[in-house]
Amino acid sequence: MRMRKKKNADKRMLACADYKIENPADYKGKWKKEIAGGKDLYLEIGCGKGTFITELAKRHPENFYVAIEVVPDVIMLAMEKAKSQNLPNVKFVCFDANDICDVFENNELDGLYLNFSDPWPKTRHHKRRLTYIAFLEKYKTVIKNGGNIFFKTDNRPLFDFSLTQFMEAKIPLSQVCTDLHTSMWENGNIHTEYEDNFSAKGFTINRLVGTITK
Repeated sequence: MRMRKKKNADKRMLACADYKIENPADYKGKWKKEIAGGKDLYLEIGCGKGTFITELAKRHPENFYVAIEVVPDVIMLAMEKAKSQNLPNVKFVCFDANDICDVFENNELDGLYLNFSDPWPKTRHHKRRLTYIAFLEKYKTVIKNGGNIFFKTDNRPLFDFSLTQFMEAKIPLSQVCTDLHTSMWENGNIHTEYEDNFSAKGFTINRLVGTITK
């Protein structure tokens, strides 16, 4: 469902503009030096309202986080959340994940998070899934050797599809589970609003970690 236009959106966006990176491709190969201050660099694709990425940034001040969202009013809410907590180690960007190799240099990222991505249920749309092999190959390019892809979804068909795509891309998997909230990996798991909503409705949360090997 499309989000309604927020009141005073222009003013609100301007008020938290320090948290947004314009022209992200200009920083290709320079993110760690010019944006992250030399810290390890992690990316979330599809940050939504920012609950996950802001909590992650708060828990791990030793790292730097960049979050992608394509809907301006949604990314505004995430930026406001980061600003309200005065987080110095997170920035937000509007661009399409298809362009990830135009924005980040080879091996520039230390890891990547995919939380509750659009399942694109129709077969003819499967190539749009963020765990489709064409996307995974791009992630392999920009993530360093030994870096991880962390993937969570409530959609079991998407999860099963993703398992085959990671295997096809030759990305080794660990921490594979189909009920995260009752697993040993729930300790330290950061819940999103979406995650809690669907968990309350009886959906189990699927999770995996893929490790890049080069």
